[in-house]
Amino acid sequence: MARVQAQYAAPRASLEVDNGLRPVVRHRRAGARDWFETSMTALGNDCWRAVFIVTELGRYEYQVMAWVDAFLSWRHDFVRRSTADEADIALALQTGAALVQDAAKRAAATAAKRLREIARVLAANGKLSARRELALGDELALLMQAHADCRSATTLEPPLPVIVEPERARFSSWYEMFPRSCGPPGSGHGTFSDCEALLPRIAALGFDVLYFPPIHPIGRVKRKGRNNTLVPAADDPGSPWAIGAEEGGHKAIHPALGTLNDFRRLVAAARKLGIDIALDIALQCAPDHPYVKEHPEWFRRRADGSIQYAENPPKKYEDIYPFNFATSTATALWEEIKGIFDYWIAQGVHVFRVDNPHTKPFALWEWLIGEIKRDHPQVIFLSEAFTRPRVMHRLAKLGFSQSYTYFAWRNTKAELTDYFTELTATDSREYFRPNAWPNTPDILTEYMQ
Repeated sequence: MARVQAQYAAPRASLEVDNGLRPVVRHRRAGARDWFETSMTALGNDCWRAVFIVTELGRYEYQVMAWVDAFLSWRHDFVRRSTADEADIALALQTGAALVQDAAKRAAATAAKRLREIARVLAANGKLSARRELALGDELALLMQAHADCRSATTLEPPLPVIVEPERARFSSWYEMFPRSCGPPGSGHGTFSDCEALLPRIAALGFDVLYFPPIHPIGRVKRKGRNNTLVPAADDPGSPWAIGAEEGGHKAIHPALGTLNDFRRLVAAARKLGIDIALDIALQCAPDHPYVKEHPEWFRRRADGSIQYAENPPKKYEDIYPFNFATSTATALWEEIKGIFDYWIAQGVHVFRVDNPHTKPFALWEWLIGEIKRDHPQVIFLSEAFTRPRVMHRLAKLGFSQSYTYFAWRNTKAELTDYFTELTATDSREYFRPNAWPNTPDILTEYMQ
């Protein structure tokens, strides 16, 4: 379940039993010792729901616990008995008094004293109507609920998670901009300073996330030019997703954009205007990325001994080497990948767009996002996964805060109505947050043509 601060969590459960059922939801911050309990409310047809509020960033957990409550069963039966049969009512009150007396043994001093007093009144020969009113009153119901005998309870194990994130994870307006293209006309390669000058305008338009494609050095080996040519012109800048060159890799900045201090200044200036800078993390390398020499075992070899470049037949990406996640040194690779995120978090980045996460091991994301959110619960992850719905939903359950969607391909009123009904009115709304991009830099949908 995914929530944001100060939002209600409302778990539901189907519970069937032959007698008086007492279900509760136990909830707490992950790692806390004590549980809080919230009673579940019957919705009908054996469906129950509880509502509790989550107030802090991070991980909560909850579990459904239910048991057959003897007092609840007795009360349900007692309320239906005819008041005309006084002997029957009196006998039933004796049974109820025994249950109350038993609850007193489980209660602390003050509550135990009051429960014993009520038990004596129920069992005595006082006015029948007053005893009946006491038996069915709210005071006794609350006392018996607080001191119920739940030794036979069935509890859902293991506890289920609730991931609590910043409000921006639930809703945010993203603007994508290539920093190298944001300079004044005729000024050449854009810089972080040029981006900073545009921040007031971006804020005025209502955007609160400014998303950059990769800002790292771009490989020179096998660099692509215009129209995907392998013979680029001298001034062709290459693809930002061909990450890494002699200047550095995923933890370096393209020299033409500026320095690390320039980037930090941009992040701070954006935050003052209510804007988060989002970085694109693409787990792939240009042929001249330092990783290729330092860790050749992280890349797959073809039959001729050359490194396998990225392909999506008939497309070929000779300028990009994907990681081999089946490498014998996968642990070191995973740690290095986490280190990339840690590095940029240290520079003030709290929002990441992850390139094609569905083509990487699911276990990687479950571990990595869990580790990062444990130390930095304010971090938001956007999944750029145009793939099968079940896979998109799986990534959300693994920890991604938001996901790309099929919105770009939904054009008619009927298509939009059906799709947003699916996104907002089905169970997936509990964990899957859609990000509705009208297009992307490399996808020109029919409606945009």
